[in-house]
Amino acid sequence: MGRGPSIAGRKNAQDAKRGQVFTKLVREISVAARMGGGDPDGNPRLRSAIDKALAASMPKDNIDRAVKKATGELEGITYEELHFEGYAPGGVAVLVECLTDNRQRTISDVRHAFTKFGGNLGTDGSVAYLFNRIGVLSYEKGADEGRVTDAAIEAGADDVKLWPEDGQIDVITTPESFEAVRDAMEKAGLKPDHAEVTMRAGLDVPVASDQVEAVQGLLARLDELDDVQNVYSNADLPAA
Repeated sequence: MGRGPSIAGRKNAQDAKRGQVFTKLVREISVAARMGGGDPDGNPRLRSAIDKALAASMPKDNIDRAVKKATGELEGITYEELHFEGYAPGGVAVLVECLTDNRQRTISDVRHAFTKFGGNLGTDGSVAYLFNRIGVLSYEKGADEGRVTDAAIEAGADDVKLWPEDGQIDVITTPESFEAVRDAMEKAGLKPDHAEVTMRAGLDVPVASDQVEAVQGLLARLDELDDVQNVYSNADLPAA
């Protein structure tokens, strides 16, 4: 029987994954700062990007440097936003959000991922209508549902959802009210375990057992691409 990965090997893999996460976070910070300015208090997208970076333990110097490059204080790279829409096997809709400094490379990499796992790219608008952009504040199992609900209503949230399978509570907001609701919840002593503006499908598509591997493979491959920031799908995958 072969031996498992060495400690050094596992550390290298973890470092590579962390480096990939940092790369994506820096790109989001850069685009947010370039579009809305370098002050997070007046730029909700930048504030959200910085919060994600801090949650991922990115050094503050890295964050400050990314902002300065984006605002012209330091020389930096200009990133372009690209969006792709398509289908995974079984009619699963997939949205892909990218930030890139090389459009042709990104198009080629995304197309190759869809092709490799039996999916296909669609035209603009082909699946986007199936998703809604919302703000989500998540509280892990153990949070006081009544307290969270009362505070969310007071803060002006749209909805509160309890997920019985793991006990998580999600507070749902519009993208426009996300920052205000999060601030109000935190002032009420209810700091979320995770908070972001994201895309969610209105209706999920059950994935047949013989297509699970291909669907998971496509979503994982897309997420691994450095130019890809976010991958959304309406796949309802069976529990492991």
